[in-house]
Amino acid sequence: MREPKSFEAAITASDFSSEDYCGTSYAAKLLGLSVATVQSLVEKGEIEAWKTLGGHRRIALQSINAYLAKNSPQLSRADTDPKHRLRVLMVEDDENTRELYRCQFEDWDLPVDCTWMPSALEAMMDIASMRPDLLITDLSMPGVDGIEMLKACKRNLQLADMQIVVISGLAPEAVKARGGLPPEAHLLQKPINFDWLHGYVTALVTANRKWRH
Repeated sequence: MREPKSFEAAITASDFSSEDYCGTSYAAKLLGLSVATVQSLVEKGEIEAWKTLGGHRRIALQSINAYLAKNSPQLSRADTDPKHRLRVLMVEDDENTRELYRCQFEDWDLPVDCTWMPSALEAMMDIASMRPDLLITDLSMPGVDGIEMLKACKRNLQLADMQIVVISGLAPEAVKARGGLPPEAHLLQKPINFDWLHGYVTALVTANRKWRH
């Protein structure tokens, strides 16, 4: 398999960001194991994977499903990708802020499947296989920032229907000066208005339920 040679290619090339592969963090979520355990399974050859030029593991979803079928037969593929739940990807590099989001989502008790990522680059490793209904992201992050990630997302046709909420301490003028956001993205200023976010996520849950049924 040919590996992409740049960040831009990595998140748009079908051989890298297709539904057939995911990163280690998302694989751990699907398997219900720690990242270290998944890495160990890969090293033992129990799960199929390969490394990109940047050293990131790409794990075959087919291999994950085969491992589940062998070791946890009570889990089906539908269990790892529940169609009736809203898929949410949260990208935030600050651990305390991620925990704040996590507590809020737990308190709301909505039918939402949340995945938490500490960097834009890590998120981009998995976003095509996850196909989130909603992306919530910060902008100022080390390495690849949120604005660059969003521009790349809009070039990926697999993510055309994904809703976007950006939460940032930057003023709208500063965001525009750095390249701006996709027209359909919602920009929330910090401190976070959780009442608005709760209402927005609830509306998406309702729309998602009607669409999928």
